[in-house]
Amino acid sequence: MESERNTNLQFVDVLNEWDPFQLKGDSQYDTEIADTIQAIHELDSPEDLAERIQSIYEFSFEKNIPMNQCLTVAKQLLAIKENDSCTI
Repeated sequence: MESERNTNLQFVDVLNEWDPFQLKGDSQYDTEIADTIQAIHELDSPEDLAERIQSIYEFSFEKNIPMNQCLTVAKQLLAIKENDSCTI
């Protein structure tokens, strides 16, 4: 349980640092981060996760994030997920 909590905190750090709309500051994306973390637990494909991330942020901000940016962050997030599942 502690491991999952730490992993989720790593996801939050990556997503806060990403700041795709340059809003500067934590808690600007709390809802989107929560939705993205749920998606990370559901999906294992970088492409599928990137599409979900793009749609989550587009729904909230009515702005499109280029897919290559979403794919980059999706790969980072899935690498964290993979590392966590390897340490039991």
